[in-house]
Amino acid sequence: MYFEPHSSMREFVMLRPLIGVSACVKDVTGEEMLFHAAPEVYMTAIIEAAGGMPLVIPALGASLDPNELLGHVAGVLLTGSKSNVHPSHYGGVGNSRSDTLHDQRRDTTTVPLIRACVQHGVPLLAICRGIQELNVALGGTLYQHVHEQPGKMDHRSDGTAPLEIQFAPVHPVRLVAGGMLTGLAGATEVRVNSLHWQGIETLAPGLAIEALAPDGLIEAVRVEHMPYGVGVQWHPEWNWQTDLLSSALFRTFGEACRRHLA
Repeated sequence: MYFEPHSSMREFVMLRPLIGVSACVKDVTGEEMLFHAAPEVYMTAIIEAAGGMPLVIPALGASLDPNELLGHVAGVLLTGSKSNVHPSHYGGVGNSRSDTLHDQRRDTTTVPLIRACVQHGVPLLAICRGIQELNVALGGTLYQHVHEQPGKMDHRSDGTAPLEIQFAPVHPVRLVAGGMLTGLAGATEVRVNSLHWQGIETLAPGLAIEALAPDGLIEAVRVEHMPYGVGVQWHPEWNWQTDLLSSALFRTFGEACRRHLA
């Protein structure tokens, strides 16, 4: 059952809508005490660029009812992560390799949450790992190691470099003519800070391609027949202050969240 937002909550969030932010499960202390965490850059972008109020969504899997959660938030942002979606969620060929970090608690939280967002038209912005989760949740598949695919670039970053280098724009993407992102960017090509191991292999039904990397890898998608559902493989939360498209993504996401509660 989908819960409609309470009227008093609706009035409050018209100015600054509550936006759920996906969390990863981390053993911060090394003492097997689990924490549910999301990077600060997403919170700042939600407040300052989207005009929203972030709320971290714990990765509790089946203990968290996505439909009930959506009665309390005006939108959902799916964050990037060093972990990758486990291949068991999309019928990936072979077992996951030992050098691949996973977060099954997050997988079992975000996959049903995404489906609920699409079902109820709750605005959704999916970033990096988020676009991969979006594709999997709607029936698509992923490359587990993009850099090992014939003809594909190495989209990984240098983990030893400073963050400002890791998250700097590294390659162009071609925006689809007539697409949503082309309209926001006012251009058909932009440079992006895309860094990842996995990527979309088979596009899920109901998703439309919005951007492609030079090697043909899908870098952005839009959920068809949904008021606002966008996924990007890059990291707009890092450069929204200076990048036109990144700023526009958060601005329009915030606007969609406010419309959802209107």
